[in-house]
Amino acid sequence: MAVADHGVAPAEVAELLSDLPYRDLGFARVDTHRELRQGAPEVILGSGKTPDQAARIALALAEAGASSVLVTRADEAMRAAVRAVLPDATEDERARAVWVERDPIERRGIVLIVSAGTSDGPIVHEARIRAQLLGTDVIVHEDVGVAGLHRLALVIPDLDRADVVVVVAGMDGALASVIGGIAACPVIGVPTSVGYGSAHGGRTALNAMLCSCADGLAVVGIDDGLGAGSVAARIARRAEVRAS
Repeated sequence: MAVADHGVAPAEVAELLSDLPYRDLGFARVDTHRELRQGAPEVILGSGKTPDQAARIALALAEAGASSVLVTRADEAMRAAVRAVLPDATEDERARAVWVERDPIERRGIVLIVSAGTSDGPIVHEARIRAQLLGTDVIVHEDVGVAGLHRLALVIPDLDRADVVVVVAGMDGALASVIGGIAACPVIGVPTSVGYGSAHGGRTALNAMLCSCADGLAVVGIDDGLGAGSVAARIARRAEVRAS
């Protein structure tokens, strides 16, 4: 229509269409249409990429109009490279993440994130950042694991109002079963690689969560805070729509 009305030149439209549905950077084909398809922009996994590659992908997503651009598992050099091309970006060293939010999504739904120990923090905050960027309110309670179960009392009021709970736990992963047994909403277990000896890099927590007798518990992969944050946000936002 814009071309027919002579508001946009055909050559300009052709150039815009050439970047759809992805932008080819040579080393990466950046999915610029993911947010149109799924309501959530592509996330850049920093692991295995050079700082320059991560920065160029981040810039391409920002230029394509993504509501937010998030780079995960980003070391200090990578975070600095992204901030050099996107000066308004924010970083979180503990979460190993850097992101920019250009067009905030209207907040809807509540995601509660509960962790067993302070050492689970990097995964907790990766999940938190993703869920917030996808337009949910996030409440975080850290270090309330089963070794001191009385600490869980502080979490109960927020359990009652959450639309979904994300439980982040290493070691034996037992907190996921505890929460799964008392929460009325869906619970997502995130096993972490935190633990000694027979924790086996998170495999013990993963198997424990998968074998849980709490039937409202779903489980993502080891250390997958991003995946948990994404799924939790979708559940929470839909839950509020249904309730209203």
